[in-house]
Amino acid sequence: MFDLHRLRLLRELKHRGTLAAVAAALSYSPSSVSQQLSQLEREVGVQLLEPVGRRVRLTAQAEILVDHVEAVLERLERAEAELAGSLAEVSGTLRIASFQTAALALLPTALSLVREAHPNLRVHLTQAEPEEALPALLTHDFDMVLSEEYPGSPIPRPAELEQEDLCVDPVRLAHPALDASHTPREALRSLAGSPWVMEPEGTPARHRAITLCRDAGFEPDVRFESSDLLLHLRLAERGHAAAMLPDLLWHGTGPTLPLHPLPEGRHCRKLITAVRRGGSHHPAVRAFRKALHEAVAECTPARG
Repeated sequence: MFDLHRLRLLRELKHRGTLAAVAAALSYSPSSVSQQLSQLEREVGVQLLEPVGRRVRLTAQAEILVDHVEAVLERLERAEAELAGSLAEVSGTLRIASFQTAALALLPTALSLVREAHPNLRVHLTQAEPEEALPALLTHDFDMVLSEEYPGSPIPRPAELEQEDLCVDPVRLAHPALDASHTPREALRSLAGSPWVMEPEGTPARHRAITLCRDAGFEPDVRFESSDLLLHLRLAERGHAAAMLPDLLWHGTGPTLPLHPLPEGRHCRKLITAVRRGGSHHPAVRAFRKALHEAVAECTPARG
């Protein structure tokens, strides 16, 4: 019989990449993690790790073993959900990660709804971008992640996760000089000579924005980079930059500058909730997803 604790360490190494990262996440020393994995190799009877420079990587046999560990952990997630579901009250702790606009627009309302319906449920919230939060969900740093997906830039959907669509959020062109009579393509081309504010390189939002501009026939002059969409809004309001802003940024208030639709097929992002496979039926997850849908219904859409 293999030791489950050591099997978890092997799985953590696959997802975190280094012994040092595993040790830091679990409050162990790297030597302790290495010793535990060496012991697992002796139990299994095959080599699980091989050196690559100063690091190690999983062997093909270790990958096979981790696949089975994932299945075991999924059953444990289901067992935890069933145990929690057998209780009269929803309680415990739910750790959530969310990107900025969803955290600002939806989380306060969702938290109020959950507090009223389930006062014994403790919710921890961390603001984190999907690129960082989804891998952390796999390594059990979070229990639920609010993520986003842009047209043409689908997010990875690992088999170890269960993802559910939450809502569609329109994204609009924003600048004080926009002409409402223009078509979406004309409006975008009219800002070809303007400075732009965009999210950092490598993000799906940046990729989508650059693609839209190039499809309209120009290369945008990106002078400002930030993942903070409130900064995008402030720069656009003052005329310092053109921006592409999601409706959730207004969360119940009216727009503060002219907005214009983006070209059809590229004008919306999708909001998604993700949990580990087996966790969808946990009462805390169900309760918070329900609260999020109610929060979406309460949001007043922006008017372009």
